[in-house]
Amino acid sequence: MFGLREGCVARAIGDRGENTCLELWNALPECYRCGHCYTDFWSVYQAVVPEEQHTAAAKETGATAHVERWNNILRQSLGRFVRKMLSFSKCMMMHTVCLDLFLHRYNLERAINFM
Repeated sequence: MFGLREGCVARAIGDRGENTCLELWNALPECYRCGHCYTDFWSVYQAVVPEEQHTAAAKETGATAHVERWNNILRQSLGRFVRKMLSFSKCMMMHTVCLDLFLHRYNLERAINFM
């Protein structure tokens, strides 16, 4: 999940199921949980995000462009998150460690650029 200038402020690893979505929602700092969320039409989001804070929107609206861009950055930066690649790791611990290292470096670079 992204803050506008802060970089990635929370993460959850898992499938697109309700448990992973709930884990991500709970990992968000309190100040972000009061904001409005734009998502695709996946039903899990409607089950986790409070109705008054949630809007399901199609890609054509551009409301989800920020997170779609982030997903693209992540896939292009970490080959292990793209299936059928030689760098794909079968070990969940390696996925977690590589993701956390990437997020740390990415956030550090963003912080330096905003100074």
